[in-house]
Amino acid sequence: MISNILVGFLGLPDWLTIALALLTSAMLLVAVLLAIKYGGLWLQAKMSGTDVSIVSLIGMSLRNVNASQIVNAQVMANQAGLTISQGARSSTSALEAHYLAGGDVNRVVLAIIAANRAGLDLDFDRAAAIDLSGRDLSEAVSTSIFPKVIDCPDPNSSNPSRSLSAVAKNGVELLIQVRVTVRTNLDQLIGGATEETIVARVGQGIVSTVGSMDSHTEALSAPNRISMEVFEKGIESNTAYEIVSIDVASIDVGRNIGARLQTEQAEADTRVARAGAEMRRANAGARLAEMSALVTEKRAEVVRAEASVQSALAQAFRDGQFYLTDGSETAPGSILKFPDSQLRA
Repeated sequence: MISNILVGFLGLPDWLTIALALLTSAMLLVAVLLAIKYGGLWLQAKMSGTDVSIVSLIGMSLRNVNASQIVNAQVMANQAGLTISQGARSSTSALEAHYLAGGDVNRVVLAIIAANRAGLDLDFDRAAAIDLSGRDLSEAVSTSIFPKVIDCPDPNSSNPSRSLSAVAKNGVELLIQVRVTVRTNLDQLIGGATEETIVARVGQGIVSTVGSMDSHTEALSAPNRISMEVFEKGIESNTAYEIVSIDVASIDVGRNIGARLQTEQAEADTRVARAGAEMRRANAGARLAEMSALVTEKRAEVVRAEASVQSALAQAFRDGQFYLTDGSETAPGSILKFPDSQLRA
């Protein structure tokens, strides 16, 4: 009946009328589906004064962007009186770009709102860069507003020691615990050193400061001297933090390392002296054995000489060569002759 009316009214063929009806129905169906899917977000944006069109919402879905997060972030920023922009990009494009880069748009917007309320200078570009760098943006803003305390040494580190060990010039060890109050430096958060560097530099400064003191009593009587000298060393340079204060929590006297080192040195000197004495004793023993062997050798020569004397005397008796002298070394004065012996010229 409707088709007959349309045919009579428009004078169109039946097939064309049916095609137009189907096309109109399809368009109405698409419009209804779009209204169901994006109508709530679009209405939320319009009611909050955010300029987001249905076309933008459809484009977000096609680009695989969570439209709900983008709209919610824009609504929060608009209600807080903030304008989000990135160069020449609009707020929607800037939020979409950050979302596609893997960032958390809601966290970035909340951090910007918190920083703005606290009077901190934090724009969208820097907040997005901090978020994409892997740093905890919420904690960074919170620490900028409310400074936090870092224990030195870190009680959660693998080092079982709960105190820093520093030795004065007199050799006495001091066990020191320090608390460092810091706030985040948003300008150096990207690329700046972390808490571990702060702890290491504070420990190095304490060891250096105590080591320059003549006696450990100087540190015990004026612990604030340690804090001031460490603070003046500029340990916050190239870090993500700004040092608010350095406070000595506790300081105790440890071992007398100087006395122990002197004792160990004396023991080492004693061992060296004993080794030298043992070496000299061994050399003396070797020399004694050498001299004993030489004495034995000379005695053997004496024995051989005595034996040759006996043999010579016997031969002289046989040859009758005994004579007396008058004290000169000339010819003998008288010759003793024995029976049955012959005088040799």
